[in-house]
Amino acid sequence: MGSGHQIIPPLRTDQFDFHLPQELIAQHPIEGPRDSSRLLVYERHTGQRKHHCFRDHLKYCRAGDLLIMNNSRVIPARLRGTKRGTGGQIEIFMLEETSPNHWLVMLKPGKRTPPGTTIEIMHPRKGVTGLSCRVESKTPSGHFQVIFEGPEPNAIENQLDELGEIPLPPYIRRSGAPSQEDADRYQTVYADQGGSVAAPTAGLHYTPNLLEAVRSSGVQIGWVTLHVGLGTFNPIKTELASEHRMHEERFSVPQETLSAIKQTRERGGRVIAVGTTSLRVLESIPSDVLSKTMHCPYQARTSIFIYPPHDFRLTDALITNFHLPQSSLMMLVSAFTSPGSLDGLNIVKDLYQGAIAERYRFFSFGDAMMIL
Repeated sequence: MGSGHQIIPPLRTDQFDFHLPQELIAQHPIEGPRDSSRLLVYERHTGQRKHHCFRDHLKYCRAGDLLIMNNSRVIPARLRGTKRGTGGQIEIFMLEETSPNHWLVMLKPGKRTPPGTTIEIMHPRKGVTGLSCRVESKTPSGHFQVIFEGPEPNAIENQLDELGEIPLPPYIRRSGAPSQEDADRYQTVYADQGGSVAAPTAGLHYTPNLLEAVRSSGVQIGWVTLHVGLGTFNPIKTELASEHRMHEERFSVPQETLSAIKQTRERGGRVIAVGTTSLRVLESIPSDVLSKTMHCPYQARTSIFIYPPHDFRLTDALITNFHLPQSSLMMLVSAFTSPGSLDGLNIVKDLYQGAIAERYRFFSFGDAMMIL
């Protein structure tokens, strides 16, 4: 074998494990403005790390940079119902709309809901709604295809906000249904494209005033839409990281954003991904899409799985929260921290240990990190 070849040992999933004290898992949003959360800044070229307030991240942005933000909106995806005929209680977790009134869902309990079962949808306070869903089929993955039926043509779409609950992540514990504050704070201030069942959490730190300050500083904002699926919470169960298969998610990139990415790179500005979902969109855009003029949004599905070593084509910096041990998100951050090498794993574990020592708050309602 020539000297130019390097044998890279396969990474085990358990190498991405770390101990996190339970009290550092943020159970509630930070008190005060969203942008008053903490920010750990890591500069890859110097190895320096600095501690800031989130709104101070503008100090590290330059005029001509482009922030890419995911404007997907979390839908109130958890519904309650009873089985017609037996009255048995069923929880319906909406995953993805496949066509009008047709949804891919999870049912709990799902073992005794064969195709043909009708579930009456219940209002959280008023009881019977007149809306129901019928189980059409069960998928190989254990999910269900259902059709919603009611007095209106768009049976579920028009009532989901009233009937459903915002699905907080399983590590955020509530004794009852999420509060209105939960529903408001588990949504970015710029969310306007409904379809996610989990929030793109790096964007939760932005306020309208901070967005205005971004624009005033000469930094552009480019919108993308990636609807975050339930697979975000799925632990990696394979022994080797490379054997994991990512869930597939829908995304869309407007023509204006494609043009902004191309122009930013041509003039030497940086493309900064706000969140791992925005980064996954950027790295899923084919090269030929950027090289030609688009007159409509680029829409596709992605199952891209980014883990070390990985070279990044379109992303120059990343803003992200602190992620779960042994998760695909932690693997992505490890790859970005040291592109093209395995060094990022140890760097990220060291950064996380430093954040734990400084009592940073972790996960969805927690603090943030900026990797430059």
